[in-house]
Amino acid sequence: MDIPHQLQASLSTTSIPVPSLAWLEALAGARSPAPPLASLLATARARLLASDLTAPGLLDARYAAAHSLPARLAQTHAGTREAALPHDVVVQVLDVEDVARSRWEQVEALEALERGEGTRGREIIRLNTASSSSSSSSGADGTAEGAEEEEEEEGGNAAAGAGGGGGGGGRGGATSTSNNNNNNNSSSSSSSSKNGTHKLVVQDCKGQKVHAIELKRVERLGVGRTFIGEKILLRAGTVLARGVVLLDPAHCVVLGGKVESWHRAWLDGRLARLKEAVGADRRT
Repeated sequence: MDIPHQLQASLSTTSIPVPSLAWLEALAGARSPAPPLASLLATARARLLASDLTAPGLLDARYAAAHSLPARLAQTHAGTREAALPHDVVVQVLDVEDVARSRWEQVEALEALERGEGTRGREIIRLNTASSSSSSSSGADGTAEGAEEEEEEEGGNAAAGAGGGGGGGGRGGATSTSNNNNNNNSSSSSSSSKNGTHKLVVQDCKGQKVHAIELKRVERLGVGRTFIGEKILLRAGTVLARGVVLLDPAHCVVLGGKVESWHRAWLDGRLARLKEAVGADRRT
């Protein structure tokens, strides 16, 4: 068995979409001499998850036919109260929204981040160590003036503990308070994403787009967690309600991946889309 057939056979035993032999031949022939099979397999997996599933020649034709949504799903099932997918379907994410939060609330949060009023990841805290250095050594004034350094949260917490135990309790307490506030802000935004209900627009390998919404919480889905272009496997038995896919952990397998250009464009246009939706809601 040649390398492309070996790669296809290996991928067919996983949840990853199965590519065409022509695509695998191009992948295997791109480097000479060919790398080990395990390396090629990892490369194929990564490139598949970063690709557009609708790209011509990407997926094996038999796999695509057996892992796509029923034709005209939104129209044919619009009047059906409940149905189930008859087979596994692989889709990619085109949009994700937290419907548990109002769109205006999301607009305000994004505008606050643009003004620098929100918390983005870890907060950098500047600590002035001059006074603590002078108390420990009378001749260290010159060194202490240049010892101001930027600490991340771990360093800030350590400095706060040291300040609380010695004579710098006031400064240590302020640092600790700042860190606690930062942690509270981060955990607050994280918990809203964890506890939210998310609506997605997904697309199968034939280009059909449908809406999907969480019936039960799926941990890896959420704004800031899910990438645009990320691949999801919908297991056979996934519930369809009036043309909408209902997601639950038992039938939804998040495979990962991201289409970089799609995700960047989605991030850049998210605030404008939310404002437009808010305006449309007010007009109606």
